[in-house]
Amino acid sequence: MGGANESWVTMAIYFGGFMAVFYFLILMPRKKQEKKHKQVLDTLKKGDRVVSIGGIKGEIARIKDDTIVLKVSENNEIELIKKAIAYRVEEN
Repeated sequence: MGGANESWVTMAIYFGGFMAVFYFLILMPRKKQEKKHKQVLDTLKKGDRVVSIGGIKGEIARIKDDTIVLKVSENNEIELIKKAIAYRVEEN
């Protein structure tokens, strides 16, 4: 009877340890990355050069509530969802 109880406790300890490692190695960095991406999206303005998650490069022509109109060439504009912006291109 004591052996079954001890194995349950050991398994619970291993499971708790696994959950802690999973949280610190997977979930915490992902939340940090999402927070940083949200800050980038919130600070975008007209004229910023950006790259989408699909690799489309362009300049922001207009910003709407949930979308961005991206000027990719002189005569072409594409409307993208804000979350589709991967990063802002920093000018040197």
